[in-house]
Order: sequence, then structure tokens, then C-alpha cells
Amino acid sequence: MKAGLQISSFTWPGGAGAIGPTLGRIVRDADDAGFDSIWVMDHLFQIRGVGRPEEPMLEGWTTLGFMAANSTRARLGLMVGGIHYRLPGIWVKAATTLDVLSGGRAWLGIGAAWNQEESNGLGFPFPPLGERFEMLEETLRIAHEMWAGERGSEGAFEGRHYRASRLLNSPQSLSRPHPPIMIGGGGERKTLRLVAQYADACNVFGGPEAIHHKYEVLREHCAAIGRDPDEIERSVLQSVRLDLGDGNGESPGQIVDRFGELADAGAQHVIFSVRDVWRPGAIEILGRDVLPQLARL
Repeated sequence: MKAGLQISSFTWPGGAGAIGPTLGRIVRDADDAGFDSIWVMDHLFQIRGVGRPEEPMLEGWTTLGFMAANSTRARLGLMVGGIHYRLPGIWVKAATTLDVLSGGRAWLGIGAAWNQEESNGLGFPFPPLGERFEMLEETLRIAHEMWAGERGSEGAFEGRHYRASRLLNSPQSLSRPHPPIMIGGGGERKTLRLVAQYADACNVFGGPEAIHHKYEVLREHCAAIGRDPDEIERSVLQSVRLDLGDGNGESPGQIVDRFGELADAGAQHVIFSVRDVWRPGAIEILGRDVLPQLARL
């Protein structure tokens, strides 16, 4: 099983001036510890379940560029990008840029989005859900065109929401045939259908029974279009509160046991957000006592 680290909060000691140094340290430590992937959320306000909207939140692609400069091996991505934040060509160009500058370590994580509060707050449109799914599919089609060949198909595209006259992508991505595409969400009629048709990975939520069901639905969508479901990496997002000696949280053994049940349910890549990941020793414990055991699952 692969292991990914999602950094979901920047509410750390020292205020805004300490965010850069702290993030750099976390990323370097996670890279050295052996995490296969490192992720940040694509939000502009902090989200419910993690903190208050007023808490610090960094723009995603800018943060990934900083993370690329502080790492050498882990793949990097958004968990996951909100489709309405950027136009399709910008999505692909940003992911390509990250891939080139990181030496071929970019993910394109993308989804239909949900947080209307930040769209209203910052003054950009939040289309209805059906339109956002249409935008997502058109963006995925454009991505495959721009990542074709040596510098994109250079053809035109005309959809309901987007028009492009020349799908040029130079420099081309180092990851071939393209940076892996992850679609986030577990919607059974639309999201998982798009995964089957366009993506290299899915990311779903829940415990073993719930994720096993989602993976079976994905298999059905793959069968309907004649695609081998084993071409798609099955990932799951989890939260962890690691016991750092205060008796308040899970031990490494408990984390491994919990994630082992996810592996038994079909998960191949567990991506987890660690509460208080900034605390000294957290990444070291995970690298020593958790990641080696996950790699054997």
C-alpha cells in the first residue's frame, strides 16, 4: 500500500511568518520519511471539519511549487482541485509546469467542487452542480488533448462551456503519457463514470465497507466501456490523530491496523491528514513505525 500525506491546516505556532519555514520542514521530513505523495487542499477559505473559515489557507498551485522546491521524490498534487477555480488550459498548464519543474512528480487532482461559501465570499461564480460536472468532463477531454504527442494535439476544441482554438502545450510534461489524473469523490452515477473514462486514480471516503462498494461501482463503469479497472489506482482519504506521547490519539500500531482493513477492502493508496503534523517528531514516528508496515500490505 502506498502512503500519502495531506497537509490540510496551516494554523501553526508563529503566525503567517512561520508558515513557509514550517511547511518547508514538514515537506522535507515527509519526503525523507518515504511518503509516496504529498498533497494540499485546493481551497481559499479553511473548510468545516478542519477549522474556521478565518484560519490560514494557502492557494494550492502556488503552494505546490514551493513544495516541489523542498522535496525530491514524492509526487505532489491537489486533493482535489475545484473545477470552477480555473479554466481548462490553465489547469493543464499549471500541472505541466509543476511536473516539469519537479522532475516529473505532478498529479492533476480535480473534482466538481462543493464550497460555495468561498466562491460567494471572494466573488467568483459557483455554477450549479450539473454544470460543474459538464465543465469537469470538458476539462478532462482538453487535458488528454494537451498531453498528447510532443506538444499537445494543437487542435481546436468546442464544447458547451469551453472553446479553444489551439491546444498547444510546450514544454510537454515529463510524466508520460501524462501526469496521473485523480478525480476526487465517490458519486456513483457521474464521478465514478468520469474516473473510468478519463482518470488514472480515484479518491473516495469512508470505512472499509463503504470504499469496497465504491470500488465495485467503479469496476462496473469500467466494464461498461471495456476498460481494465486495474489501470486505475484506488485511493482513500483518512484522518489521523497520532499519539505523540500524551495518550491522546492513535498509536502507530492502531493506525496500521485501521489502514490494513482499508487495504483488505481494495485500497492501494491511503492518503491521510495528520492532526498537529507540525509538531516535532510526528513525521519521524510515521516514517519509522507506520510507513514500512503499510508498504508490506
